[in-house]
Amino acid sequence: MGVLKRYGEYLPVTKKTPAVNLEEGSTPLVLLDRIGSSLGIELWGKLEGCNPTGSFKDRGMVLAVAKAMEDGASAFVCASTGNTSASAAAYAAHVGAPCYVLLPSGKVAMGKLAQALIYGARVIAVDGNFDRTLEMAREASAKCGFAIVNSVNPYRLISQRTGAWEICESLGDAPDLHAIPVGNAGNISAYWAGYKEFRERGRSKKLPRMMGFQAEGAAPLVTGMACPVPETVATAIRIGNPVSAHLAREAVRESGGEFNSVTDAEILEAQKILAARGGIFAEPASCAPLAGLIKLKKSGLLPEGSRVVMVLTGNGLKDPDTALSQVEKPVAIGGTIEDLMEALRQ
Repeated sequence: MGVLKRYGEYLPVTKKTPAVNLEEGSTPLVLLDRIGSSLGIELWGKLEGCNPTGSFKDRGMVLAVAKAMEDGASAFVCASTGNTSASAAAYAAHVGAPCYVLLPSGKVAMGKLAQALIYGARVIAVDGNFDRTLEMAREASAKCGFAIVNSVNPYRLISQRTGAWEICESLGDAPDLHAIPVGNAGNISAYWAGYKEFRERGRSKKLPRMMGFQAEGAAPLVTGMACPVPETVATAIRIGNPVSAHLAREAVRESGGEFNSVTDAEILEAQKILAARGGIFAEPASCAPLAGLIKLKKSGLLPEGSRVVMVLTGNGLKDPDTALSQVEKPVAIGGTIEDLMEALRQ
C-alpha cells in the first residue's frame, strides 16, 4: 500500500488529488543485533533503499507530484545530487509528464544518473555545485511554470514524515535516538515533525533525540558555516549550504539532539561493517549515521542500552563503484576442481 493510501487521513490529500502510487513506503525496520551488541545499544535500521527507486526520496516525491498534478502542472524540474533526480524522473514517468533534472557536472554516482536517464528525464549537467543547480532549478520553475520537486516543495517534507510514523508503529513507540544522514537537511526535520505529530495524536508516548550526521568535507551544520566547495565520497550529502538548515537546527534543538561529522574513511568503514555484520548494503551517505554512532561509542558518548533507529537512506547499488574500490577483487582460477580446492585453502 502506497504512502498516500496508507496515511491519507494524515496528509493533505483531497478527492481531487490523483492517486499516484508506486507502492513507496512500508520499508523494513531491521534489528541489527550483531552491530548493536558491539555498540552496547539496541540498533535498528530503517531500510529506505527498499523504496521503488532505491531511496527515501520516494515517500516525499509521491505527494509532491500528486499535488502538482492536482494543481495542473505540465512538467517537473529538480536539482539533485542523484537520488532526487531518480525519484522525480520515475514519478514523472508514472504520471506521464516531462521531467527536467539539473545535476552538478561530474558529481553524481553513475547508478543514480542511469536511473534518471532510463526513466526518460532530460538531464542537464551544470558547471557548479548542488547549491548552484538548485538556484537554477528554482529560477527555471518560476520562468517556465514547471513544478519544482526539491525539498523546497513543502509537500515533500510533509510526506517524508511517514517514515517516523512507520517506525513508531513497528516499535510501539518512538526510539530513544534517531540517527540520520544530513545533506540538504530536510529529512531530519521531516522525521522530527512526524514524531511530534504522532505523539500529539496519541499514537506514541515519547520523542527521540535527533542525531544528524554529516560528512567532514560537507558539514555546514556542524561548523556553523556554509561550505562553498563541499567534498565527500558520500555524494548524496555533498551539499555545502542546506536549504532546510533552519528546520534541521530547530529539530535538533527541540529534541536535545546534536550534529556530528565523520570522515570519508569512517563512512566507508561503516559501509563495510553494515554489509559484513548486518547483511545490509547501503550507499555511503546512508552509512554516516553508523560511522557517527561508532565514533560516539569510542568517545564514551553513546548512551548504553539506548534504542536507536538509524535511517539507511539509499541502496548501495546506487554507487557500486565506491563499494568496489574498498573490497578485494574476485579470485580467478582455472576450470578444475583442484584449482577450486587450492583457492578454498587460501
